[in-house]
Amino acid sequence: MIRRSSLNLRGAALCAALGAMIGAAAPVSAQNEQFIPMLSYRVGPYAAGGTGFHGGFIDYLDMINKRDGGVNGVKLTWEECETEYKNDRGLECYERLKKKGPTGATMVDPLSTGITYAISDRAPTDKIPVVSLAHGRSDAADGRVFEYVFPLITSYWSQSTAKIKFIGQREGGMDKLKGKKIVNLYHGSAYGKETIPVLDVQAKKYGFVVTHIEVPHPGNEQQSQWLQIRQIKPDWVILRGWGVMNPTALRTAQRVGYPANKILGVWWSGAEEDVLPAGDAAKSYIAASFHPSGAEFPVIKDIMKHVYSGGHKGNMDDSKRIGQQYYNRGLIQGILAVEGIRTAQEKFGKGKPITGEQMKWGLENLNIDEKRLKQIGASGLMSPLRSSCKDHEGGGAVKFMQWDGAKWAVITDWIQPDQSIVRPMVEEAAAKYAKEKGVTPRKC
Repeated sequence: MIRRSSLNLRGAALCAALGAMIGAAAPVSAQNEQFIPMLSYRVGPYAAGGTGFHGGFIDYLDMINKRDGGVNGVKLTWEECETEYKNDRGLECYERLKKKGPTGATMVDPLSTGITYAISDRAPTDKIPVVSLAHGRSDAADGRVFEYVFPLITSYWSQSTAKIKFIGQREGGMDKLKGKKIVNLYHGSAYGKETIPVLDVQAKKYGFVVTHIEVPHPGNEQQSQWLQIRQIKPDWVILRGWGVMNPTALRTAQRVGYPANKILGVWWSGAEEDVLPAGDAAKSYIAASFHPSGAEFPVIKDIMKHVYSGGHKGNMDDSKRIGQQYYNRGLIQGILAVEGIRTAQEKFGKGKPITGEQMKWGLENLNIDEKRLKQIGASGLMSPLRSSCKDHEGGGAVKFMQWDGAKWAVITDWIQPDQSIVRPMVEEAAAKYAKEKGVTPRKC
């Protein structure tokens, strides 16, 4: 059974009951299947992100099965478990799914910084890689300490340094940041708080003043925060939002008279679902991204051909969302998962499912260069990536795009992170974690 239905878990008892029902209905896993848990969320205030991301992720895996017969003959299987973006639900889902499939879970992507933190301590014991694509804990980029955690492509700390570089460009040079005022408007969660330390370091280095203002979950009331911003009169506002917080921020900013082109969002604040509900208030708003929108890429054309053609139904209920930000982000996660499996098979043997431990090796030895991106059909969709034992991020570059009222327009080339700031912070935080947890860093 290649694709199993999504589960909307409302409690531990329901989770167990539904799991038992599915277990009874599904055939015993074939020995040539590679199982991937899907810790998804399709309900609640963050559903737009979850449905788009997992739609792209699952459509890519489905396409690989239908077009290629899997990865070297190994079929990809998956099962969704509804986390509702809650840490306890995420742990329940992880524990329920981690041993499924002939070799157990291949990898897991919680799509939640809080759930990533919760699972990270269990991953080394379970030998299951946690792939926190452009989210999660930034210090996990140090693979010597975080052997089984991969914040692939770019981390929040890397993105933060790229954002300050972008602001520096707009202001006429990094030296022009001295004396500037920047507000960091952040979601009241582990995700929202992740960049506070690096922004403080950058403020000290460049001489700007940063004010951190929290917006409680889910973020649909921000009047007091934006009144405070109006009093501060910042040169820039960094919007570190999620879900309903993002359009609410743009609408409230318009009401207090703050210009949208001085608001700079994180990639989780830069999807079509974040700006369309805000209407005119979103026009000229700028956000970071590690990929563009668009359905013109060959890989998406293959998905349309093999997954959606002939009356077949893919994972997206609304086909208009195919090619949008969240969908393309999930598609990139699918690419990373498949390339990790393929890389591991090159070492451990083709034609048979790999273990989580072998997948860890595959993810540590990714080399997705421009030639490989072209072969995949993803040239221009993502930047090249090369990971290692020491570097579990593998890239870090960010582009910036601006909403013109109808679509996202890319307005920069790739901006590299400032590793002179990021890497020392990563290693310091990882060393502290290792000491607290009694982890002996690997030699890489």
